[in-house]
Amino acid sequence: MPKVKSYSASWLAKNAPGHQLFEPSADTLRSRTFSPTYSSKKNQTPGPRRTIARRGTEFFVAVGREIRWGDLAYLKEEWSKTKASSSPRIKREDSLHSIETSDEAMSAAGFRMIKTPVADDIRQLVMSPQGNYLAVLTAHTVHICVLPDASHLTSEDTGPLKPKIFTLGPTTHVTSRSPIMSALWHPLGVHGSAIVTVTADAIVRVWELSITDRWSFDSPTTSIDLKKLVDGTSLDQDFSASTAATNKAFSPDSFEMEVAAAAFANKGSGGWNPMTLWVAMREGDVYALCPLLPTRWAPPPTLIPSLSVSIVTTVASIEDDPAVSENEKLLAQQQLEWMGELDTQEPQILEGSLTEPIVEVYTRPSRPGIVPRLQGPFELASDAETGDELDTSITDIMVIGKKTETDDLMMGEDEDLELDEGDQEGLSLAIICLVATSGQVRVYLDLDGVQAQWLPPKSRQRAGYHIRSEPPSIMAFQAMDTMSPVEVSEDSWPVFSEDVMSRYNFYVTHHAAITFISLTSWVFRLEGELNGDSETGTDFRIGLLINSQSVRERLFSQPAADVGVPLAASTVVRDPDLGYFLLSATPYEPITITFETPDDEFAPIRQETPEYEAEPAMAPLDFYEPRPVFQPSHAFDEGSSLPALLERLRSSRHKTLVNQEVRLSPLTLQIFTDAHKVLSDETYRLGIAAAEVFRRCESLQTELRQQIVKANEVKGKVDAIAGVHRDGESENAMYERRIAAAKDRQGALAQRLEGLRRTVGKATSRELSDKERAFIQEVRSVEGSLAKPAEAQAEATRAQSQELWRRLEQVKGLQAELLEEVEVLQKKGDIAAMAPSEIKIPQDVRRSKLQQVQSMLSRETALVDAVTARLERLQSSL
Repeated sequence: MPKVKSYSASWLAKNAPGHQLFEPSADTLRSRTFSPTYSSKKNQTPGPRRTIARRGTEFFVAVGREIRWGDLAYLKEEWSKTKASSSPRIKREDSLHSIETSDEAMSAAGFRMIKTPVADDIRQLVMSPQGNYLAVLTAHTVHICVLPDASHLTSEDTGPLKPKIFTLGPTTHVTSRSPIMSALWHPLGVHGSAIVTVTADAIVRVWELSITDRWSFDSPTTSIDLKKLVDGTSLDQDFSASTAATNKAFSPDSFEMEVAAAAFANKGSGGWNPMTLWVAMREGDVYALCPLLPTRWAPPPTLIPSLSVSIVTTVASIEDDPAVSENEKLLAQQQLEWMGELDTQEPQILEGSLTEPIVEVYTRPSRPGIVPRLQGPFELASDAETGDELDTSITDIMVIGKKTETDDLMMGEDEDLELDEGDQEGLSLAIICLVATSGQVRVYLDLDGVQAQWLPPKSRQRAGYHIRSEPPSIMAFQAMDTMSPVEVSEDSWPVFSEDVMSRYNFYVTHHAAITFISLTSWVFRLEGELNGDSETGTDFRIGLLINSQSVRERLFSQPAADVGVPLAASTVVRDPDLGYFLLSATPYEPITITFETPDDEFAPIRQETPEYEAEPAMAPLDFYEPRPVFQPSHAFDEGSSLPALLERLRSSRHKTLVNQEVRLSPLTLQIFTDAHKVLSDETYRLGIAAAEVFRRCESLQTELRQQIVKANEVKGKVDAIAGVHRDGESENAMYERRIAAAKDRQGALAQRLEGLRRTVGKATSRELSDKERAFIQEVRSVEGSLAKPAEAQAEATRAQSQELWRRLEQVKGLQAELLEEVEVLQKKGDIAAMAPSEIKIPQDVRRSKLQQVQSMLSRETALVDAVTARLERLQSSL
């Protein structure tokens, strides 16, 4: 999970230019003059609050009926320049030009206001995939804003902008009709120009927009009434939405098929996922509509080949199989017919800019039908622990498509497809996530996989074809709570938000908190089990998979947890200029959570210039624990509603009572009662806010103590690293002192050991052993033989010494005789060489004899030398 670095951003604080993106407008403050107690809640339609949209580093924030547009990277840079200029610094002559340039750049605000023709507060902002359109949604209307270029943010004109804004369905999406629950840009639309709207009365409309054709904003190209489609029997029926006023009387369909939200998988998903619309009903039912396509659509490069291979393989495998039912065979034939019409088309090639790839545009097949079959309601298969249904009404749905498998498709091809790496990794199953009013999140797995389905034609229906079959099912994998029982409210509307790091990470935002959830802890393990990569036992693997839980972490908690102060759906940004952070907002201010990025991920390349000297980059030591910034209650900043009440009284038909004396009457009682309600509500809110400030001041003391303790611990670690201790002694001096003390202690121990050895030596008086006595006798005998003892010694010693010297003399005599014999032999050899007439001795015999003689001489010489050396050693030892 991402590690929180801080809960605030200085460039979005109240004193920063970026804060004006989230400041409430004057109209908004005027509408909140009276207490919420007196506002009519009957006319308020519940729904999601997605008031933040982004295009790169440009953010669009809806405040009331206005849209604030700003570039956060530019605003952050200007804020840093302002802080740098406010700090004291030494100016150089060569830097005057750069300072003037920066002052000229600060004239651009980087912020503009976009005026909209909406008649109600904006609830949702949905950015198109290409970033050229912005869908602006109120409770009942949809407006398409053609976004201007980013150069307007840095122009000299800082007035409000009035771009082209088209009303989508001016006679369809009106206040007298059902409210709009979801507006989704179709992932397969041509250049992101197809939008799908889903209303609460279960009507799905597909709009294909064109700036040059205003009629494309007036009527949809496809309109499907799901309440009709769920009871449909053949393709020839009319499932379009009725243009007449809808009947608002009670019916089971209107109750059970009240739409909560709808969702598509991303464009890079595999199989039929990119063209499958998932619809979640408030009462817990889930439906799927596949394939739902605009008239002209642009598939990814691998979508049509992969579907073609899958359909052909399926038809070939079940065509002659008697065990396959007629329903499956008809479905396979319909898919083959749909793919056959698609294969006969020649796609239209659209070339974009240099950075955009070439787009192939296809026409939606008309056979077997334009309107697909409504699949569902899905059976939410689960176990006894998780339960069969959500405990309260569903508010949002999110679909994570299965990964794109291109290994088999591109086998033998030389070219590689340029696809997103995230789409090729993960699970080969689709994941459906639901969230309820109570904040409970359910994770389901689509084990069977949703495929394209159509209703049968009339001919099959007359032949006795059975439409009804077993309902499809999705398996419940996990359930998680993001709210405590105290925070649960029927008026809350939790929503999902995607993460930029992984498509298996997302955020859940509601009125009480923002929660991070990650499914990566079990997704890749489950994929390995499905592929059979593991070699361990089945029970062991299943146990590990069951015990694998999704990561759930509550990142931010709103202190008040008031449904009247909802949080906007979280928007996550990861940019080199802005960093990695989450952005949300209350109706009064922004909420930012900055995360730590991987090391050196966005490290800029430092370029040193002669004008500015390079400064060492000193990263701050983060030893503190990040805590949310306390924001005092906005009750302190709001004005009293009593003056407005009096002003209304002066302009009413009872204005004569204002300047008269107070008289007891029912009208006076009513006026005082209304004033008392206003004052009591204001004083109550002020009391709650003051109590919260008092509690935070008390907790601040505890936090300050903890911070001081941690700072002291860090100081001790820093001093230990720097070699500074409490007594002021340096590290080297301490080491030298310890070494000297160790040497002194070692000398003292050596002296004690020597004294003990002497004492022990004196105290020892044991007798000699037999070996020691024999050695002493031998030494004495050798000493006598070497020293030539006098006649007074014993006869045995004299005889032994004479024997040793006699042997020595004999050896010397033998040496002299041998030397004489050698000389004689050498002379004979010379004479023999000089007398050629005599018998000649072979040279090899002579050489062998001489070698024998020399070896004998060397042996005798070595023997004599060894005896002499031994005698000398014995003499020196004695």
